[in-house]
Amino acid sequence: MANRPTIADLARESGVSVATVDRVLNNRLPVREETARRVYEAANSIGYHAAGLIRQRMRQELPEYRLGFLLQKPGHHFYQEFAREIENAVAQAPHFRGVPAIEFCASQSPDEIVTKLKSLAGRCRSIGLVAPDHPSITAAVDELKGKDIPVFSLLSDFAAGVREGYVGVNNRKAGRTAAWMIAKAARKPGKVAIFVGSHRFHGHELREIGFRAFFREEAPEFTVLDTMVNLETRQITNEAMSELLRRHPDLAGCYVAGGGMEGAIAATREAQMEQPPVMIVNEITPESRAALADNIVTMAIATPLPRLCRELTELMGHAIERGAANAPGQTFLPFDIYLPENI
Repeated sequence: MANRPTIADLARESGVSVATVDRVLNNRLPVREETARRVYEAANSIGYHAAGLIRQRMRQELPEYRLGFLLQKPGHHFYQEFAREIENAVAQAPHFRGVPAIEFCASQSPDEIVTKLKSLAGRCRSIGLVAPDHPSITAAVDELKGKDIPVFSLLSDFAAGVREGYVGVNNRKAGRTAAWMIAKAARKPGKVAIFVGSHRFHGHELREIGFRAFFREEAPEFTVLDTMVNLETRQITNEAMSELLRRHPDLAGCYVAGGGMEGAIAATREAQMEQPPVMIVNEITPESRAALADNIVTMAIATPLPRLCRELTELMGHAIERGAANAPGQTFLPFDIYLPENI
């Protein structure tokens, strides 16, 4: 068995003295962050047994920030996964020690969101949340900005020009992508349906705009029906989808641009059609994965949650340390595509 790397091996690999490595290991005297990081990377590289201890020593010197997060639908698989990825990203933040405070809103009520937002603001240095675009939420974000608490919009933008930044996918491109797939995968032109949760969600509105624009510009032989608002609920979507299938035997495709896809999937299963319409949904969950496997869903457009949470955590730390941006921006992440052949 090969000998374990020694402190001398670590000093040689990291290009510093044994005494410097000893200071890093035992937290003696100040050591520059750059030097400590070089020793840590060398320890990982050669398999030095105390690499974990070095990382712990390094993190003890970092500032600690409490970060707030307000998500939707506490019982929904997607938001539970979102919360887990937030916790992972905050725990691994390289430049600060983060403490996440994650809460959920059971409804989309602006009053409830504002109440929870202000509660988080009393405990956190920066906040990221999923919310509709509503005047009362914008006013609350502006109030927090005046208190130097940066707020980030997630998944769907709101309070443009007031919030610190948006982090999510390009929703207009997501809508166009859904339309492209329907136009390519449909057996023949026909009617096309789109569900949105609420036009207060800017992301849903942008997806609808992109969806309609594609058919208008690239596939005018399809007819896009009036947009249906499903409040992101399974029951409303199920009833509306059943009615669509009954009234429009030439339904070529359906895009559920927000939540509620479970209802559309269930209605299509119950219809037992030989050739169901092309269905596009958002996010990969146990329900959408099973529907892809059964060829009920043709494509799922998914948010890259691990990358989003890493980007968000870094931006929140930067905003705390550097102050509010002069020009609040948007961070667009490439969305993931799931098909029956790659789930």
